[in-house]
Amino acid sequence: GAARTVAAGEGAQWVVARRVQRVQPDGSVVCLEGDEGVERVVRLVASDGRVVHYEGRKGEERAVLVNLPDGRVKHYEGERGEERLVLVNFPVGRVAHYEGERGEERKVRIHFPDGTVDHYEGERGEERKVRTHFADGRVEHYDG
Repeated sequence: GAARTVAAGEGAQWVVARRVQRVQPDGSVVCLEGDEGVERVVRLVASDGRVVHYEGRKGEERAVLVNLPDGRVKHYEGERGEERLVLVNFPVGRVAHYEGERGEERKVRIHFPDGTVDHYEGERGEERKVRTHFADGRVEHYDG
């Protein structure tokens, strides 16, 4: 791939970042930054439209954010290979929160733009709404 050097002024100092883009056989594009030999993956533009953002040193890169073609944005935490979903922003303004280890993440609450918050319990794939807190202070509890 082609390398491009970008310089940006920061006061009296100059920061130079080397950026490389590599096109994969499936059409996805891997974007790397850093000096030759220590380039780290910072972004993957997948052929299915996903854009995965990474943080960390070379060999320790971990996914932190995934932009999906439908407008959702998924947030991840954890070390490389152990990234777990913690939050999903929906284009309609809804925000879903998740807890649990990688592969076991379960929805625990959803915040709505109007201030309503739904709370969930249960294992992944079997979550059920147990209560709703409304912006006006009302709370509804659900059984079953």
